[in-house]
Amino acid sequence: MTASNSATLSLPNADAPILQRLSTLDRFLPFWIFAAMAIGILLGKVYPGLGAALDRVQMAGVSVPIAVGLLWMMYPVLAKVRYETIGAHVRDTKLLSTSLLLNWVLGPLIMLGLAWVFLPDMPAYRNGLVLIGLARCIAMVLIWNSLACGSGELAAVLVALNSVFQILTYSVLGWLFLTVVPHWFGADTTTLHISMAQIARSVAIFLGVPLIAGFVTRKALVAKKGALWYDHTFMPRFGPTALLGLLYTIVLMFAMQGHRILELPLDVLRIALPLLVYFAVMFSLAFWLSRRLGFNYEATASLSFTAAGNNFELAIAVAVATFGIGSGEALAAVVGPLIEVPALIGLVYVSLWARRRFFPAELSVRSGTR
Repeated sequence: MTASNSATLSLPNADAPILQRLSTLDRFLPFWIFAAMAIGILLGKVYPGLGAALDRVQMAGVSVPIAVGLLWMMYPVLAKVRYETIGAHVRDTKLLSTSLLLNWVLGPLIMLGLAWVFLPDMPAYRNGLVLIGLARCIAMVLIWNSLACGSGELAAVLVALNSVFQILTYSVLGWLFLTVVPHWFGADTTTLHISMAQIARSVAIFLGVPLIAGFVTRKALVAKKGALWYDHTFMPRFGPTALLGLLYTIVLMFAMQGHRILELPLDVLRIALPLLVYFAVMFSLAFWLSRRLGFNYEATASLSFTAAGNNFELAIAVAVATFGIGSGEALAAVVGPLIEVPALIGLVYVSLWARRRFFPAELSVRSGTR
């Protein structure tokens, strides 16, 4: 997830409680999301014609007011990515191939399997989970990784790598997992009128445009002001606006379909369950595999959080653009960040416990050098 990924992360004391080490925005992110949902539902009740009004002017099948929010919540996130660091670890083929295996093979397949196990009778919600599984984390992982004392440099490289791979593969994998793979399970996809071109257009607009904008912003401002100013002055101010974009989008989405949340609370619970299992399985699998391959704790933590997190902003954007604002796919994507934040905070504690349990020698060396 990448909602407030660029928010300032203050770490004055590495031994401070996890929640105290989160910025105020990130610490209360579930509350902000709940508040945005509540405001959206209230707006929908007060102005029942709001949905029709929002849909009058569209861009790529999405109402322009919502499209603005989708683009903005991605732009600051992608402006934070240090694209210039990709080359720093390209020689470490073992580490990068492990990350690619976890993120682009195992992650999507595990989410697909969980979606079918938990939601065999709900294809719309299942599709939404598949879109989440294909959208690999590109920034919020930097916060969880920092809290867990992972490698910041490696996490930045993996984030940049995932950004590039999403541009190259998301539309192809989306089409494959939504239209081809279901036939292998005996599902009827004749009612799913979706093409690779539709997904590619959504990805090109809602990931490609902010990716280019973020890359250009970073390159231009770093050249003019320097990386230190960019990372420690500009981004702490600019980055948190991504959260505003996400909350603005959630308000509008729930204004249009919030009544479904009130009518179908059990559906929301059914969406949440496979997500919780997914986070636990992916983190545990990545941590175990990384340790078996001989990576140190910092690399293991970075690989594990990168594998466990997801880019919910992209999943929301593609779900809305491809299936519509009132679709079950969009609802499933919106539930995602609500579940991910507390789940990943919990996994930070798990990671720190695992460091003490499985990497005591490294912890002793680290403590001795303070």
